[in-house]
Amino acid sequence: MSQKRLKVGLTGGIGSGKSYVASLLAQWGASVVDTDVIAHQLTAPHGAAIEAIRQQFGEAFINASGAMCRDSMRELVFNEPKQRQALQAILHPLIRDFTFRQVQDAQGCYVVVVVPLLVESGSWMSQLDRVCVVDCDEATQVARVQQRSGLTVAQITRIMDVQATRAQRLAVADDVILNDAHTTLEQLAQRTQEKHQLWLNL
Repeated sequence: MSQKRLKVGLTGGIGSGKSYVASLLAQWGASVVDTDVIAHQLTAPHGAAIEAIRQQFGEAFINASGAMCRDSMRELVFNEPKQRQALQAILHPLIRDFTFRQVQDAQGCYVVVVVPLLVESGSWMSQLDRVCVVDCDEATQVARVQQRSGLTVAQITRIMDVQATRAQRLAVADDVILNDAHTTLEQLAQRTQEKHQLWLNL
C-alpha cells in the first residue's frame, strides 16, 4: 500500500458502538481491518493459533470442530492473569502480523484499524496516524452489552475491568465520536460522517 494512505485506529470500550461506526466508514469507502475478526479467524478450526493454544493449554480448550473453546478460555483467562498473558503471548503477535498484511493490501480511501485494546496493548500507537475513540459512559456500556449478549452485570464488569478506563482512552484520542445513551443512530452517523470528511482531507 502507499505510505500516504492515512491509518486511523478506531477503539472504544465494549458496547461503545465502534463496530457500527466501522461499518458506516466501510460503506463510505474506507478499508476496515478489524482485529477482533482476525482473532476469531486465528482461533477458528485450522486457524493459525490453534496448534500453539493446544500445546499451551491442552485439548480441553479445543472443541470438537477444532476451534478454540471460547467459553472455557474466557473463564480461565478472567480468573488467572498469568493464563491471560500466556494467551496474549500467542495471539497478539499473530494478530499484529495479519493486521498489517491486510493494511498493506488495503485499497480504500484510508484505512481504519479496529483495535478494542488499542490503549492497553501500547504497541499500536506507533503504527497509526490517528486514534479515534467511540465514547460513552460506563452505565451505557453495561446496558448495551446486557441487551445484546445476555451476560450478567458481574460478567460485563469483569470484561470492563481489564479494559482501559474511559479517561485513559480519551487521553490518547485525536478524534472522539460521542455515542452515549442519548445519541440516536442518525446523530451517530452524522458525527461519524464529520470525522470521515476530516480524514479524507488529511
